[in-house]
Formats: sequence, C-alpha cells, structure tokens
Amino acid sequence: MAKAQPHRKKHVPQRTCIACRKKTDKRRLTRIVQTAEMSIVIDSTGKKNGRGAYICDQEACREKILSTQLLNKAFKTEVSKDEKATIAKQLAQSLGSEKHG
Repeated sequence: MAKAQPHRKKHVPQRTCIACRKKTDKRRLTRIVQTAEMSIVIDSTGKKNGRGAYICDQEACREKILSTQLLNKAFKTEVSKDEKATIAKQLAQSLGSEKHG
C-alpha cells in the first residue's frame, strides 16, 4: 500500500508593485504590458506577450506611475504623455468595473 501524501499548499505567484515596491499575489495586481508593436496597454488577462510591469490598486501608486519616470524605467523606453493618458483612462475603467462587478 502506498502512503498517503500530505496535501501540498498550492504555489501562488508573487509580483512587486513598481510604485510602492510591495510584494503581492500576482492576481491582485494590475499588469501593464509593452507589446511587440511598442504600445503600452493594460493587460486584464495577464497573458499578453511583451514586457510587463505590475501595480497595485492603491490610488497613490496609480498617480505615482503617471507622474514620475517609473514606466520609463520599467519598460526601458520613453513613455509618451498620450500613452500615460491612455493608461490612466484604462486604469480608471478597469477599477470602475471591479467596483461595480
């Protein structure tokens, strides 16, 4: 007879918010991705190809990535004001849908 294996705890991936530097479960963070076309978008699925950066849902972190050079450092490229405006709009929409959904 085989011995019963102890129940193993499932691995939960951890990621770091680029603004506050706190480690959190990957599923609780919002992923921003730089696609192959060099556009920067919010990745709601967490599966898009490209270089990714994560931010938590705190208002201070969202404001910090939009008002500082953190996105430039994370993506190793210049993020334009238009791209930052698009990210801000997408973040507002995604957080709004989470609150209502």
